[in-house]
Amino acid sequence: MTEVNSKDVQPIRLVFELTRADHPRLYDDLVRFHKGTKRVNRLRVLAYDGLLAQTGVFVRTENLPQLPEVQGEPEEGSGDVTNDLFAPGLMD
Repeated sequence: MTEVNSKDVQPIRLVFELTRADHPRLYDDLVRFHKGTKRVNRLRVLAYDGLLAQTGVFVRTENLPQLPEVQGEPEEGSGDVTNDLFAPGLMD
């Protein structure tokens, strides 16, 4: 990437056409807003979030391993302690 001097920073103006056939999910999300500021701001948010996700700032949590929930101590006489006694071993 190239370094940009703060004196040389110019606004970027984009005009583009998006059809539903190109990107249905993006089109459906943007078409919810009427033409104008709200739609442009939504596109900015989506673009910035995409950039953060691409650079690793956002991490999807749905693919990460989940730890089992700890629900406190098992009650005496319940089968919670011994239920896993005959389960397959960790190395199987």
